[in-house]
Amino acid sequence: MYKVLVLYPRPKDPDHFRNYYLNAHLPLAAALPGLKSSRYTFDVRAPEGDAPFFCIWEGEFADEAAFGAAMQSEAGQKVAGDVANYATGGFTLVHYPVETFA
Repeated sequence: MYKVLVLYPRPKDPDHFRNYYLNAHLPLAAALPGLKSSRYTFDVRAPEGDAPFFCIWEGEFADEAAFGAAMQSEAGQKVAGDVANYATGGFTLVHYPVETFA
């Protein structure tokens, strides 16, 4: 399995971010070919003080090649191009293989 995390810091307009993200961006992301599952949260917490992120999205792909192909696809290009429409604070994207153990 291959995971992708997108970490969003607090945007200039949190209400716009939330509304746009839910109604426009997530439907685009749902169309990524090879996306096995995805989830998000706006309830990001830190042990003490303010959390450094406003929103986190997590996606799962079969492997790194599937993730790469998804991002090179027409749907992936739409997702990447749409980020500027709501993420005024930018974002951090990390991706990695996940190992399991018993």
